[in-house]
Amino acid sequence: MAGHISAMTAVDLVQEGDALVLRPPATLDLATAAALWRPMLDAVAARPVTIDATAVTHLDSAGAVLLLQAADASGRAEWRPPTEPRAAATLERMRRALAAAPPPRPGPRPYWVTLIGSAVLERFSGLGRRVSFLGEVTLGTLAMLAKPWRLRRVEVLRHLSEAGTQAFGLCALLGLLFGVILAFQSSIPMRQYGAEIFIPNLVGISLLRELGGLMAAIILAGRSGSAYAAELATMKVNDEIDALSTMGVDPLAWLVLPRILAAMLVMPVLALIVSLAGLIGMGLVMSMLGFPPPAVLSQLRQHLNFGDMAGGLFKAAVFGLAIGLIGCRSGLKAGGGPRAVGDAATGAVVSSIVATVVLDGIFAILFFRLGW
Repeated sequence: MAGHISAMTAVDLVQEGDALVLRPPATLDLATAAALWRPMLDAVAARPVTIDATAVTHLDSAGAVLLLQAADASGRAEWRPPTEPRAAATLERMRRALAAAPPPRPGPRPYWVTLIGSAVLERFSGLGRRVSFLGEVTLGTLAMLAKPWRLRRVEVLRHLSEAGTQAFGLCALLGLLFGVILAFQSSIPMRQYGAEIFIPNLVGISLLRELGGLMAAIILAGRSGSAYAAELATMKVNDEIDALSTMGVDPLAWLVLPRILAAMLVMPVLALIVSLAGLIGMGLVMSMLGFPPPAVLSQLRQHLNFGDMAGGLFKAAVFGLAIGLIGCRSGLKAGGGPRAVGDAATGAVVSSIVATVVLDGIFAILFFRLGW
């Protein structure tokens, strides 16, 4: 009785006396082994089958592994290896290779308690690494204050230009549009009560205290925070940071501190530009509503003070410090591979925005408690 496992496999499964004999094709290469793998193993696992591979003349590593796997599965019956010398040699080499380095067995599946514990420990270890990086930056800053000539002033100026000067136009445009949007949206409910004259108070306080610094922080995180992470991640992937350490140069003082200092110095300026541009946009809307510029300026002088602006600029400086720290750390902790730079830049932007919002909430509670 003769038959085929399937029409696609070209593997004969014939009855010879009391035994079933399975004959693979003469050529058993990678493509053929891939097509025969599942049908052949299923056939020998269902019942005792003798594998007659004496007719195999062409055999590569994939075919040899298939024959060895099938022979192990059909250990209850006879196994006839290839007789062609090269095929037999290939099969023997693969047998020795598998015996020398067997594939590892999968470990037991962990319980859900283990998974939760591993996640918690990983979070705590990540927090420890962040605190460690913050401590290193603090110690590096103190060492730099003791020896200020070690600071790379040219590098600080370059980052000030890239993060600040080149972002002035974008900040002014977004601030102007944001002021126009706030003024128009505020005029709708204010008009119902005849209180449109108070729009400058609402928009001015919102911009100086909150939105100016927040908008500038988002711009800085998207432009400079991602750039910091990408530059340092590229250096990390190319082993340039390790080369600096080998030459006795501190990467923290050489690469990190100039970027953090530039981000912290430029953020108040960007926040001020966003706020002033927003006030100009609000003034344009008030002019369209029929309020002259002297009336708008009078409202701003009466209800805004230096403390509003100082508080907003102080928060902006803290936002810049956080963005610089997160961007540099994301770049320095980048792994290897082609995706490391992109992952570092993406992580820097997301973490910077989240940290900015969290810090803004902390400042809001603090200023409320202080009555500021």
